[in-house]
Parts: sequence; C-alpha cells; structure tokens
Amino acid sequence: MSLFDHSLKELQAKLHNKEITVSDLVSESYNRIGQVDGQIKSFITLNEEAARAQAKELDENLGSDSSILYGMPLGVKDNIVTKGLRTTCASQILDNFDDPLYDATVMERLNVQNTITIGKLNMDEFAMGSSTENSSYAKTRNPWNTDYVPGGSSGGSAAAVAASEVFFSLGSDTGGSIRQPAAFCGVVGLKPTYGLVSRFGLVAFASSLDQIGPITRTVEDNAHLLQSIVGLDKMDSTSANVEVPNYSEAINKDVKGLKIAVPKEYLQEGVAPEVKEAVLNALKVYENLGATWEEVSLPHSRYAVAAYYLLSSSEASANLARFDGVRYGVRSEKAENMLDMFKLSRSEGFGDEVKRRIMLGTFALSSGYYDAYYKKAQRVRTLIKEDFEKVFDKYDVIVGPTTPTPAYKIGEKIDDPLTMYADDILTSPINLAGVPAMSIPCGISSQGLPIGLQLIGKHFDELTLYRVAHAFEQATEHHKMRPELGGDR
Repeated sequence: MSLFDHSLKELQAKLHNKEITVSDLVSESYNRIGQVDGQIKSFITLNEEAARAQAKELDENLGSDSSILYGMPLGVKDNIVTKGLRTTCASQILDNFDDPLYDATVMERLNVQNTITIGKLNMDEFAMGSSTENSSYAKTRNPWNTDYVPGGSSGGSAAAVAASEVFFSLGSDTGGSIRQPAAFCGVVGLKPTYGLVSRFGLVAFASSLDQIGPITRTVEDNAHLLQSIVGLDKMDSTSANVEVPNYSEAINKDVKGLKIAVPKEYLQEGVAPEVKEAVLNALKVYENLGATWEEVSLPHSRYAVAAYYLLSSSEASANLARFDGVRYGVRSEKAENMLDMFKLSRSEGFGDEVKRRIMLGTFALSSGYYDAYYKKAQRVRTLIKEDFEKVFDKYDVIVGPTTPTPAYKIGEKIDDPLTMYADDILTSPINLAGVPAMSIPCGISSQGLPIGLQLIGKHFDELTLYRVAHAFEQATEHHKMRPELGGDR
C-alpha cells in the first residue's frame, strides 16, 4: 500500500507518531516517479535536490503545532511561477525561464504551510487545450490506460495525483482545465469562485476566466488544500475580499432537504449513455441521502462554447503579446532586424494551438469586428450568468456530468480542433459565470475509464460543494478505485 493511499490526517498522525518521516514521503514520491513517469510523463521539471534538503530540515523541526499540510509532497502546474524553479508553461518560448525571481501567491501560502514542491507538471501549452497533447515537451498519458489522454490543460496535475506520484497538485481552470482532467483521471478537482484564489503569479491565458484550484484523491483533502491558498491578495486586483469559512467543517454535515437542479441541456444528445447513466445513479444516491432533485433549464448554455472561445482567445491575444523575445522568453537567433526578431521569436516559440487562438483573438478584437464578435460574446456571457442566478434562487446546487464522454484516445481529436472545443460544453459556462464547480468520480466506463460528476455552486459557496461532494463520496466506493499502473491497483 502506497503512503499516498492514506488521507492527510492519517499521514500527519504517522509523522507525529514517528512511524514515518517527511523524507520517507519525498522518497516515496520520487521512487514512484522513477517507476511510472516514463509512461505517464506528468512532469516537465523535477525539484529533487531542493525537495530532499527541505524534507530533512522539516524532519528536524516537526512540532505538535505543525499544519495539516506539513511535509506533504506537492506537484505544481507549470504555469504557476515558482521562485528559483523553472517555469515554462509547456512552451518553447519560455524554455529558458530557469530562475524566476518570485513565487506566485499560492506558492507563498503553501510554503508557509511547509508543503514540499516535488516538481512542475506538464500541461497544454499556455493552458490552451483539453488533452495535454499541446505541450511542447511531451504528451501526458492517462494512468488508467496509457493509450488515452488524461484531459487538459491540467493533465499533468491530474495524472500525477491519479498515478500516486504526488499527494496532491495545483492546476488552473479557464474553461474546465481542472475539472475535465480530474474526471478523466478519477480524482477530485475544484474550480473555485473567480476571485477566491489569487491569480498573482499565474501566467495569464484569459484573465477574466483563469482560476487556480486543488486536485486531490479525496474531498476532505481537497478542502484542506483550498483552505491554505484562499484569501484576499493585495497583489491581485481581482482578488475578492470575502470571509473565508472553514471548509473542512462542512464535510460531515448531511444533505437532507438539499435541493438539486439538473439542467436538461447537460443530459441531452452528445452525452454518452454510460455517462448519463452514471449521473442518474448518482442522483439516486442523493435521493437515498435525503436530497431532492428536479430538472431545470440553462437555455443559453448552448452558446457557451462559442462565447468562451471568442473571449478567451481575445484575452490571450492581449496577454501573450508580452512574449516577444525582448521582455520575456527565447529570442530567435535568425533575426536580422527588430521586426524579424518579433516575428521569428513568436513563430518559433509558440505552438500551433497557441498561434491559432492568438489569431482568432486578434481578429475578434480588430476594427470592424469588435462589436460583431467580442461585444456580442460578452452579452451572451451575461445571459449565461443570469441563467445560473435564476436557478440558484430556488436550488442549492446544480448537478450534471463533468464531460460528455470518458477520456478518448491520444491522437483521436488533436487534428480536429472544433470537435475538441465542443468537449468544453459542460465546463465552460461555469467559468463564464464565475461560479465554483467540482468534479468527483462517480463511475467507471465499459472501457475501464473514470466518469466524473460535476457539482456547481453559488458564488463563494464552496462550503456547500464540499458538503454535497463528501456525502456522495462516503456513500460510494468510486474514490477508492485506483488505476493499474506499475503493478499497483
């Protein structure tokens, strides 16, 4: 049994009882990476020397007042800046960004908790993708079946947790990039309310949509990790000044009397029959726990994918302008003048998907097209937000599938971007509305791949999401399933 099959509370008890050391946990992580990461390719950069040195120091300073995250091995998505540790966004244009001068706010807060950063995790380049096939370093594979994608863009973050390479990880979610890979890899992933977690130090893709969030094995561990990274940050102008509750207190409360809304649009044509069946079975579990559910409508969700890709690409066009070979990133050695330097540095440094979205965004923002595309997409965004608000006037939580299908094979959709974009139909509306959402395991497909259940909450009501998710987790066995990898189950 892997040490990482234990909960945070169990591991902390073992640490304080001197049954294990922090060095044991770090060794377990690197040993596992050595065993399986050649197949999975979750990591871009490892932090082994510094991690082992930190573990030794923490072993010497373990006290009774240590935090629940003390000494826990952590993986970090490679678009979250880490001081002194290479940060590439899985792009060749940042291949030489070896020594960042500061930590992202979330990393500062985790450093205070004495977590140990094992390394930086693979992703779709600049978080643009749904399969982690757009990384310029390697294609990450799904631990449940290495012929399949792990999802994206936080594919490395989800795969590393599912494969027991790290205890938990951080991802970022712009249109589903935490929840979709969490669903594909059978782990728990939360996209917090926009503004709850600081974005300072997160390399921006789409600033009005991006959120950092936790990926874990269990709901309770997810609550502990979120607790450590939330809160107002003066370095982030979009950081929300709201009261932060104790999320772990919510997990043991029942769901009797809870009102669940199930959008009919989330179970229509395009959703695989076995995914729909898994969601309906989950709703039966909630009925047995004392909750009730009714079908509702989110009528403007059909326009979410179009609005999302117009808005996110427009923001990406602006945000990625800074990567030009002067201020950031690799500079082309072929340039003979300044204009060539800009053109060649960007054309050589960015991958096809990033170029595609920059061009789409630049077009949408250009003179003569701004009102027709960008402005109209913003209006649709408002309508989508109002749809959610109307439902939440009567219901406590919205439940549906995280993705229309389980994971698909590597290479199956990479040459058809529009088909891949359509896979975000169930996750992107949440980012447009700014509400929180979580994916938890709720079944296994006929091909042995995980199926995810998506729980959507009111603004800043992560407390209810944890309560609802934990109730389901305790009533089922889905979270205990493990992929067969390296001889383990």
